[in-house]
Amino acid sequence: MSQNNQEVNIEVFNELFGSYRQRFIRFASSYIADAAVAEDIVMESFVAAWENRRALSVASFPAYTLTAVKNRCLNHLRGQSVRMRAAEDIHSHGARMMQTRIATLQACDPEELFSEETRRLVQATLDSLPERTREIFVRSRFRGQSYKQIASEMDCTVKSVEFEVSKAMKRLRINLKDYLIVFLFLITID
Repeated sequence: MSQNNQEVNIEVFNELFGSYRQRFIRFASSYIADAAVAEDIVMESFVAAWENRRALSVASFPAYTLTAVKNRCLNHLRGQSVRMRAAEDIHSHGARMMQTRIATLQACDPEELFSEETRRLVQATLDSLPERTREIFVRSRFRGQSYKQIASEMDCTVKSVEFEVSKAMKRLRINLKDYLIVFLFLITID
């Protein structure tokens, strides 16, 4: 049997490992900026080749291992690309939120926060709510009671308290859409 068709045993593997390890690390390092990650990729690729040694010959072993290195590098780079896009999206979202906060704060008129018209709109909206919804909302937002405490005192579930508060918030958002900043300020006052 020629050396090219020779089975990859431990001695042959050790020779191939010694011959190609540094070359493959340099190859991986040319794509992967982190030397430790590049070395890990090469080591994992050699392990994969060793595990598949029965299907490989001495001649095919290096190409198989380098293909494994290439594929692992690609997977690593694709993963980095996804993480970078996610980080950019988060940063972009954060930047938009910051611009919204700045614009909202610039538009905030403290005199308007305490205007009679705003208070009248809030009160009219609360008065238009069903009694149970209004009572739960007032307990939650104006008295500072927890959902659990409200549920216990009103003999209902926490989920129903959440639903009623959500229903009240939706109605307030609709009725006070032109006064959103005021609305947010008023419902957070203790």
